[in-house]
Amino acid sequence: MKKVLPLIFVIAAIIVTASVVIGVKRTKTVDWEESFDERSNKPYGVSIFYKELPRLFKDRKIRTVFHQPSSYLSANSKDGYGEHVAQGSYIIIGNSDYLEDESVDELLDFVDNGNTLFISDYYFHQKIHDTLGIDTKYIENQKDSISYQYLKHLNIDEITIDKNSGDNYFSYFDTINHKVLGYSKIDYKHVNFIEVPFGEGKILLHLEPKAFTNYNILKDDRYKYTEGLISYLPDNNVYYDSYVKIRTGYNGDVEKESNLGWFLDQISFKWAWFTAIIFGILFMIFNAKRRQRIIKIIKPLQNTTIAFVKTISNLYIETKDYKNLITKKITYFLEKIRIDFNLDTSVLNDDFITKLALKTGKKKDDIKKIINYINALQNKDELFENHLITLNKHIEAFYSN
Repeated sequence: MKKVLPLIFVIAAIIVTASVVIGVKRTKTVDWEESFDERSNKPYGVSIFYKELPRLFKDRKIRTVFHQPSSYLSANSKDGYGEHVAQGSYIIIGNSDYLEDESVDELLDFVDNGNTLFISDYYFHQKIHDTLGIDTKYIENQKDSISYQYLKHLNIDEITIDKNSGDNYFSYFDTINHKVLGYSKIDYKHVNFIEVPFGEGKILLHLEPKAFTNYNILKDDRYKYTEGLISYLPDNNVYYDSYVKIRTGYNGDVEKESNLGWFLDQISFKWAWFTAIIFGILFMIFNAKRRQRIIKIIKPLQNTTIAFVKTISNLYIETKDYKNLITKKITYFLEKIRIDFNLDTSVLNDDFITKLALKTGKKKDDIKKIINYINALQNKDELFENHLITLNKHIEAFYSN
């Protein structure tokens, strides 16, 4: 055993060294996912903008919020149990689809008390649309992948956003009380940045979050446009809505959390970590083999997931509660679309069908069939087995093509 152990460690060292060399020399592919993650150094992360916030808001407190606004803002209110009263500007860059109704209400109360809300995203929560009386539409870029961005009141030259398949714009808003701050142009100019007065404060809504990403800030002089957008915010404390969300209740004293993911993105740290794990496992294996007694084998618990699913399915079939089952299938289907394709499913209209077809690469007619059928089912008071079977066929066809 003593002769074999050094040989095993030498082999393990060779394997780890070879893995490190291969990992370093391997050509890295560029990840163009639009994460809008403030920790990400990838093209469509927002780490550069996030790190520049202390410079943009000198002598002001920058707080990173890892909770739903409904938890964080209520805790840090006049009647809350937090350590301070939240006052200043609340910034959300992308990923605003996580907002719940309670969070939208809390953000509106925050603005009503004289503060500012800034959201830059492709879509907004339906409650924001209804409360502020706004509507948005999408225009596809037919010629190329470039759109042009303008700010109305600032002396900044137009900047381009490339890799842009289309633009979202405000198709309806109160032209008397709402203030136009910026435009985007593909075939023609359309409003994509407005200021909405609300109570004692104001809400700034912007429809091109890619302007805040690492790729666009570092390219040419596009950073001037980003600085121009932020210049509309008052010189006050900033609450930055993080990509990372803690789903548990807020206890009043947590604002930031560490994350091992950043270290694993760095090649040197990653392989040092893997090396330590490999040698640690080898040490435990050979150490345990010499000293530990025989451990009794315990059979793992049986996986009863399939049996559970069958039981629940039989329950629905026996009760013939087809409407409940159809409602759940539609809910799960739309939830997967929101997660996989980052689309707002609150309104299933032609605009939604077009966007889903573009995102999935499927034929628009095929998408239209399933969406129209879902809309038809949602409008029926009574549903039967044939409706459930047809819906299931549509969903299976959507995922199989």
